[in-house]
Amino acid sequence: MEENTIPETNMGEMDINADADIPGNTHLSNPYTENEAETEKMAAELQEQKDKYLRLFAEFDNFKRRTAKEKQELSQTAGRDIITALLDVVDDCDRAEKQMESSTDIQQVKEGNRLVFSKLRNLLQQKGLTPMTSIDTAFDVEKHEAITELEAGDKMKGKVVDEVQKGYYLNDKLIRFAKVVVGK
Repeated sequence: MEENTIPETNMGEMDINADADIPGNTHLSNPYTENEAETEKMAAELQEQKDKYLRLFAEFDNFKRRTAKEKQELSQTAGRDIITALLDVVDDCDRAEKQMESSTDIQQVKEGNRLVFSKLRNLLQQKGLTPMTSIDTAFDVEKHEAITELEAGDKMKGKVVDEVQKGYYLNDKLIRFAKVVVGK
C-alpha cells in the first residue's frame, strides 16, 4: 500500500477515518489548537463592533428624540415674535376704540383708525408680508383664484378686472391666492 493513499476495508469501501493517520493531516484530528487564538481575537473584534453599533444606535436614538423635542418647541413658539410685535397694534386699537366712544369728531376718528391700520401694515411688511398686485395684470392660475368672469371688452380679456380678496407673499413665497374677477 502506498503512503498517501486511503486504505480500503474488506468490502472494497473506503475507510473514512483513515485520513487521521496519514502524515501531514494532523489538523483534521485537532482543528482548534492552531486556530483558537485567532478565533478568540475575532470574537473580541466582533464584540467590539457590536458595542460600537449599540453606542451608535443609542446616540442616533437620542439625536432623534432631541430634534423632535426641538421641533415641537419651535412650533409652539414660532408665532411668538409676530404676536409680541402685534401687541402694540392691539394696544392702539384699544385706545382708538375708547376714543371713538367719547369723540364726536368723525375726522379725528378716521385719522386715528388710519394711523392704526398704517402701523399694522408697516409691522407686517417688516416681518416679510407683501401684498400681491393683481388688478390689470394677466390672470395667472399659479397666483389667482378666479371667482367669476365679466364682460370687459377686448382690452381686458384674460386680465384681472377686480380683486375680491388680496393675495399675499411671505418672504417672496405665496401664502394666499388672490380671489379675482377675470375679464372675458
